[in-house]
Amino acid sequence: MNAVPTSEPVAQERLKLTEIFLSLQGEANAAGWPTVFVRLTGCPLRCQYCDTEYAFYGGQWWDIDAILAEVARHGVRHVCVTGGEPLSQKRCLILLRRLCDAGYDVSLETSGALDIAEVDPRVSRVVDLKTPGSREMARNRLENLPLLTPRDQVKFVLCGRADYEWARGMVAEHGLAGRCDVLFSPSKSELEPRQLADWIVEDRLPVRFQMQLHKLLWNDEPGR
Repeated sequence: MNAVPTSEPVAQERLKLTEIFLSLQGEANAAGWPTVFVRLTGCPLRCQYCDTEYAFYGGQWWDIDAILAEVARHGVRHVCVTGGEPLSQKRCLILLRRLCDAGYDVSLETSGALDIAEVDPRVSRVVDLKTPGSREMARNRLENLPLLTPRDQVKFVLCGRADYEWARGMVAEHGLAGRCDVLFSPSKSELEPRQLADWIVEDRLPVRFQMQLHKLLWNDEPGR
């Protein structure tokens, strides 16, 4: 990565990054597209199934101009800003706006624990509602749900039948299927994908079943 680490951010428009890399988008509506991932460092949540714990700490400070230059070097139009929890760094909002201004198709992967109201409306917000099995359900910011639009997506990672029933109830209670795409995913090694697929079909839920393509291809290898 073309970054010069410093002990403190000197410029106003800097962000702490864990990595920038090119891969295939593994989930949500852009699944399968070559995508540049900008992974910001830090997260206030500790979901028990987290596969990016290496992004909790460390990282390097990058000028936003340098981030834009590195994204451009990869030569693709899809960009995903992720974490950690990217919105835990306030200047993430600046990065999202500047990526949109540069003409990229931008998505944001966020835990749903932080306010999404100020995210640029051109961004596709993928909001992860935390289930009881995540052990972080209490962190859900339900005030985000009325803000969702057809450009956005809401994702549930399910650890078992109890999570499924909770998520099914949330979809109905908050009318989520009428607001945006709803994604149901099985937590790896906790819920068999076929079982979740059978439940969705049986209940005829207006949700999209998804598996994480990057895990099928590369397991949990960082930077892929």
